[in-house]
Amino acid sequence: MPRLSKKTMFAIEAVLDVACHTSDNPVRSGDITERQRIPKRYLEQVLQHLVRAGILNGKRGPRGGYRLGREQHRITLGEVVRVVRKLEAESEPHDPTIGSPLAHEIVWPMWEQLRDDMMAQLDNITIEELCQRARAKGLGATASRPQTDRVAV
Repeated sequence: MPRLSKKTMFAIEAVLDVACHTSDNPVRSGDITERQRIPKRYLEQVLQHLVRAGILNGKRGPRGGYRLGREQHRITLGEVVRVVRKLEAESEPHDPTIGSPLAHEIVWPMWEQLRDDMMAQLDNITIEELCQRARAKGLGATASRPQTDRVAV
């Protein structure tokens, strides 16, 4: 099954944090780091890619930070995952010569179909829905994870 990488989880958490902490002021990356225990070096990289993709808007400077690039109901989990998959593909070379004919003709096509099915499901889940789930569990504006969950990556 396609894996949930650390960067993917960080990206989802960052977008949800921004969505759950929407106010008059943009959400600072330092606040996201503190609340979600995401290592700063990963967070900054992921945030910039999310801005380039239009999922987030970024503002530099002392009063800067991040806001959603559009309404919560118009951003899907699938979009966020694709941003990170593209980022990871840039750093993970793929060698199409590896594998047997069985792998190329049977296993990889089946794996791709599973991934496509999963992405179709993720495209039906909006950030708004995830924020509602967070609020229902009492995590809304205070969404965070225990510090023991985040160790050096």
